[in-house]
Amino acid sequence: MINDEKINEVKAQLQEIEAQLADPKVYTSSKSAVLVASQRDLIDKLTLFVELKKTSDELDEAKTMLNDPEMKQLAQETIDQLEPKLAELEDKVKVAMLPVDPNEHKNAIIEIRAGAGGDESSIFAGDLLRMYLRYAETHGLRSELLSESSNTSGGYKEVIVQISGENAYGRLKYESGVHRVQRIPATESAGRIHTSTATVAVLPEAEESDIEINPNDLRIDVFRSGGHGGQSVNTTDSAVRITHLPTGIVATCQDEKSQLKNKLKAMNVLRSRLLDMRMQEEEKQLSDTRKSQIGTGDRSEKIRTYNYPQDRVTDHRINFTTHGLQKIIDGDLDVLFEALRNSEIQKNLDTDESK
Repeated sequence: MINDEKINEVKAQLQEIEAQLADPKVYTSSKSAVLVASQRDLIDKLTLFVELKKTSDELDEAKTMLNDPEMKQLAQETIDQLEPKLAELEDKVKVAMLPVDPNEHKNAIIEIRAGAGGDESSIFAGDLLRMYLRYAETHGLRSELLSESSNTSGGYKEVIVQISGENAYGRLKYESGVHRVQRIPATESAGRIHTSTATVAVLPEAEESDIEINPNDLRIDVFRSGGHGGQSVNTTDSAVRITHLPTGIVATCQDEKSQLKNKLKAMNVLRSRLLDMRMQEEEKQLSDTRKSQIGTGDRSEKIRTYNYPQDRVTDHRINFTTHGLQKIIDGDLDVLFEALRNSEIQKNLDTDESK
């Protein structure tokens, strides 16, 4: 049961966040969004705790009135109303007290790469990109293309996009893995169904304070941009390739006319990849139970199949199937995300209760 001590503890946390928000320096970076979201979470939790305590006290008071013959009927009616309400609030508190991903409120960097299936896999990679961009658009999130490598089929060998806004990473983090499509490609003359894949990696955007990079560990190359661009993109050495020598991780950007802007974007991607690598290493050290949870599987794992002939989408991690494939490809991902979140919450609750 939540007592006054727990409420005071949450209040103290809230005051600490409010003190941080009072510092103008926090608004010089995207950390402000994280702090605001944290404050909102604490306010929601505090409100929930207070309501739970109030309901519990009212229930206890009603039970003491059962011994009064004149008040017994009213007391029983009150108890019948409050007991299910209290049980519901207790379930909500259990969920609220579960550990929160520290990267939940960060921006997301999504890397999509064509997999098996030739041109069809490149086209599918483009479909996935448009799906995430449409999702961002309909949920008030901002998107910015960081890097692209297209091919003659109209799809992408690789494309990287940043999604910014409230809980961007928390919403999209479940998308990492291998996505599989089953359909008749536009280039298939015999009408045969092909199976192709594309891989998706969703990384939390890393702040400079998250990852410390020694400038001596970097090799920075500049070269002439190729592909799409404005008048000067293909005629100046504006493209930037940054190699992190200790890990061999490479980040490239050539979409801006300015070499400086390309360097800043490439560094942003590099930091996020290094943060993701650290997260993956930490993940390997956790228990088997934790590893089995949603969003922590191997990046090479097949997570979802889009079956066009049967108008069906299946998420293999939670054995969840839904129809209306075109709506999902058009960015209506809420039904999938809700099922994934609910599954992870239940697994966390089961793990917590087994301790």
